[in-house]
Amino acid sequence: MTTTPIIAGFYPDPSICRAGDTYYLANSSFEYLPGVPIHQSTDLTTWTPVTNALQRPDQLNLGMAPPSTGVYAPTLRYHGGKFWLVTTNVVEFHRGQLIVSADDPAGPWSPAVHVEGAVGIDPDLAWDETGTCHLTWASALPDRHGIASAPIDLETGALLSPPRLLWPGTGLAYPEGPHLYRRDGWWYLMLAEGGTERGHVVTIARSPSLDEPFEAAPANPVLTHRSTGHPVQNTGHADLVELTDGSWAMVYLGVRPRGQTPMFHTNGRETFIAGVEWIDGWPVVDEERFEATPRDHSFVDRFETADLDDRWISPNRHPGTFARHEAAGRLVLTAPSDQAPRPMLVARARDLEWTAEARLDTSAGTGRFLVRIDRDHWYGLTASAEHVEASVVIGPAGTTLARVTVPSGQEVTLRISAREPEVTPPIPRHEPDIIELSVVAPDGTSQVLGTVDGRYLSTEVAGGFTGRTFGVEPVEGSIAVQEISYHPHPPAAGRSGALTPDAGQGAEDTGGLQP
Repeated sequence: MTTTPIIAGFYPDPSICRAGDTYYLANSSFEYLPGVPIHQSTDLTTWTPVTNALQRPDQLNLGMAPPSTGVYAPTLRYHGGKFWLVTTNVVEFHRGQLIVSADDPAGPWSPAVHVEGAVGIDPDLAWDETGTCHLTWASALPDRHGIASAPIDLETGALLSPPRLLWPGTGLAYPEGPHLYRRDGWWYLMLAEGGTERGHVVTIARSPSLDEPFEAAPANPVLTHRSTGHPVQNTGHADLVELTDGSWAMVYLGVRPRGQTPMFHTNGRETFIAGVEWIDGWPVVDEERFEATPRDHSFVDRFETADLDDRWISPNRHPGTFARHEAAGRLVLTAPSDQAPRPMLVARARDLEWTAEARLDTSAGTGRFLVRIDRDHWYGLTASAEHVEASVVIGPAGTTLARVTVPSGQEVTLRISAREPEVTPPIPRHEPDIIELSVVAPDGTSQVLGTVDGRYLSTEVAGGFTGRTFGVEPVEGSIAVQEISYHPHPPAAGRSGALTPDAGQGAEDTGGLQP
């Protein structure tokens, strides 16, 4: 039973392609900048970050994007010696889909070309035998509601013929996430249906031509965990890739809910993998073919250089617009003086249990170390030159848990931990985890300022499409971030899998932090 994601944390809506013997995978990023993280792999289970594709204003504008808007599901393809990425910025819905390209997936990626008239979400690119590219998307226009497709000029974004509707799906809610594939004389159209919650499924149909009706697979859905006790739920939004040996694989999203009913997932929708066999002209999913190993996502970032690691993102604003590298070990973050969106330097939480620490100089301002789902759902530690305050915000309600005095003129170390709740039979624990907020003294001793039920930082409570991130927010004036560290806790009894170092994550000694 596959329970380990190949890319853990808030990395939903995976799209995969192959160039030679290397595989590349893109994920949606919603309101966060830079957008669309890209990973690479040669074995399909070990993935290394490459870049975030959308880095510049001529590609993506998310300045006023509300939570869980912005960049929806991308499609990544390799064709004609070039990488092509198509996605939707729902903040600029009226402009249609956006397309960028690159010779190297590490970039630079081209300015965005918008496809006017292709209004909707979840675009896909596929090429026929003549080399014509076909754009397919979940259309949102009242007179063209469904899965639409049209040939396209990739350089200009012009549609070469009026869009046509292909297949409405099997009748479940929200047919979306289309991907077209050309195989053995057939066009295959794969969809996500049922919504991205517990009823999520993968379905597929085929037709000899894009101008003829599509025939649904007799065994639809080809992948789902709905109405089962599988520890990975919400499975769907899949993409297929042909491997170097001629076999096939499928990447898809899933969540790992915990706690009591309705159960709560906290780290967002994650990326999983399965094998695929073609039997009688239809894909049959083999969830046991690949064995993903839990990765060690530990890192210590002391901000030695001006170049930020690709893990660092921010809602609405690129980190480079408010973060200034002053010297080794001093990344200065400045709070906006107006009503502009609040910047914050955050990274995705990757594990079910973890501890993160931030060492800050708050002599010239006030800063906050927080874990969040969105601007209305967060727990944090706010530090000034004299005090540290633990706070929680859950929708319209907010409260201060504790406030302590810290030595004036010294740096402050703040700690956030996510832990499994203690089992107390026979009463079950309802929360998925416990969030602990602490301040760490110069001698290494810690003082817990608050312990909070983690369910309120879950998608089931907060809503939306993202997952937990953690990091530093400049609240007032300027603060200097000297170090941020993160490490997962060892697997608890009953959870298998030693951690394997995560290539490309800048992992190093975690400085003796204890969970």
